[in-house]
Amino acid sequence: MIKNEPIIGVSDVEKSSVWYQKLLDCNSSHEGSTFEMLADNNGEVFLCLHKWGEHEHPTLSSPQIQPGNGLILYLRVEDLNKVWNNAQELNFEIEESRHMNPNSGKEQFCLKDLDGYYLMVTE
Repeated sequence: MIKNEPIIGVSDVEKSSVWYQKLLDCNSSHEGSTFEMLADNNGEVFLCLHKWGEHEHPTLSSPQIQPGNGLILYLRVEDLNKVWNNAQELNFEIEESRHMNPNSGKEQFCLKDLDGYYLMVTE
């Protein structure tokens, strides 16, 4: 089995963590101001947040490069209705409203997070 736990550079780990937890109804599994691990309700980590410039990782050194360039965070969720409602409550600009993706046959929507990362949320 191969699992992917992407690490993204963010300007404020704690603020981003709260935002993702509210959007996705997920949990913190490693609270901190420089690094955070977000897990689903089964305890499976699916995303890590890393403060820009900490721990000397070369690809996480500078937020001056456009965050998320070349990256789509594709998130499959159990309850798309709940996540859609959470997104509405967060009052963030939706990049693409709910629609049926003709390629996947799944309903989805798209938005950007606090740091400009593009999220595609699908059922």
